[in-house]
Amino acid sequence: MMLKLSLVRHGETEWNAQHRYQGQSDVPLSSVGRKQVELLARHLRGAKFDAIYASDLKRAWETARIIAAGLGAEIIPEPCLREMSFGVLEGLTFDEAQAQYPDVIAAWLKDYNHPPPEGEMLDAFSGRVLSLLDDLQKKHAEQHVLLVAHGGPLSEMVRLVIGIPPERRWSFAMDNASISELWLGDDDYPLLKKLNETCHLMVLEKREQAD
Repeated sequence: MMLKLSLVRHGETEWNAQHRYQGQSDVPLSSVGRKQVELLARHLRGAKFDAIYASDLKRAWETARIIAAGLGAEIIPEPCLREMSFGVLEGLTFDEAQAQYPDVIAAWLKDYNHPPPEGEMLDAFSGRVLSLLDDLQKKHAEQHVLLVAHGGPLSEMVRLVIGIPPERRWSFAMDNASISELWLGDDDYPLLKKLNETCHLMVLEKREQAD
């Protein structure tokens, strides 16, 4: 039995463009992000999904809503797909966080189970992602499921399935409005079928270059 998971990261937000930690702060899509998602929805219009799950944070939910409207599908809210909480770092740019909390950042990068104050430990974060994967395999064996979420949980899903060690968890990218695909079977050989596909956004990039 093979479960196919299509993984979509939400479109761009103003905080993405400003390089701010978002975490579980409920930031909506920007105008650029909505354009990205409209192109993504057009790209997925002929796809067949047995279920669509989305993080209930605005940027992911709006992304899922635009996609689902083109498919005539319902969306299932899934809190386990929320972004990792970055605690006191949320709302700060990467440079601001480094300037205000240098020791916190250093400890966190050394061991992800020492998160920023009020942030989420990697073990807890990984645990909820694994729990969701287990539920999906039980409920949707031999089905194709779309997950719309954030870079954190989606990349963690890939990392856990493929077996990448925690210290290498940022060794690949999942860009805004990108599509990745995981195939999970009964054996020990999952397949990363697609990673960070963004070809559907080329039209937008060409428009920006022309402007």
